[in-house]
Amino acid sequence: MNSVFAIAGLVVKELQRRKDFYVLFVLTALLTVLLGSVSFFNAENIARYLKDICLLLIWVSSLVIAVTTTARQLPAERENRTIFPLLAKPVTRGQVIAGKFLGCWLACGIALLVFYLFFTVISASREHVWHLVPTLKAVWMHWMLLGVLVAMVLFGSVVFTAPSSNTTICFIVIVGILGIGRHLHRVALDQPEPVSTMLSVIYFLIPHVEWFYLPDFLVNDQNIAPWTDCLMASLYGVAYMAAFLIAAWMRFRRQMLSV
Repeated sequence: MNSVFAIAGLVVKELQRRKDFYVLFVLTALLTVLLGSVSFFNAENIARYLKDICLLLIWVSSLVIAVTTTARQLPAERENRTIFPLLAKPVTRGQVIAGKFLGCWLACGIALLVFYLFFTVISASREHVWHLVPTLKAVWMHWMLLGVLVAMVLFGSVVFTAPSSNTTICFIVIVGILGIGRHLHRVALDQPEPVSTMLSVIYFLIPHVEWFYLPDFLVNDQNIAPWTDCLMASLYGVAYMAAFLIAAWMRFRRQMLSV
């Protein structure tokens, strides 16, 4: 485990050195503050609109950070030839996969804490109420979703040769799941065979990340599901993380690493 934590620490330090997070956070803060200062919103609804905008920017920024950070990990190791001394320490390929995943997931968690701290301050400044428990649940569920996404992108990085293709495909997949994935089962009911069966199989195989999407509850001040339900959803997410990581490890251990 020391090797896994060491690799994870390097990934977190990499996020701190790169400008991606800082640019996205500053952009999110500026857009939120600027849109909150305009006067064409109804004064009674401005807090809700402001929270909606801020959460949308947070979700977009977090997805960009998770996908781009993860997609470049293994290809960068190959390109810089650092994968060879890393595996000669000795570090197994499974430890490399686990360390890269843990590092990217922790880096995403740190970024989420900063983003949601800003969101909490902004919403409290408008509503004069601190919704700490609902926000904490939203942060946790958001982090679990990013864990599934990080594992999926890490698997893609051992399947696709270029980080750009991996990033593009993963973005399309996650947007597709959030947009139409939840409706596939109902669409399948109106389709002829074998299309109906194929859509149903896809519906039950894909990770339903929309279960982790809670901004609407925060915007409308609705009660979020109890912690027991959040725990069940978290176990669901952990199962998909494990599946993607095992698939990535099985693929990575069979790959030939050319000098």
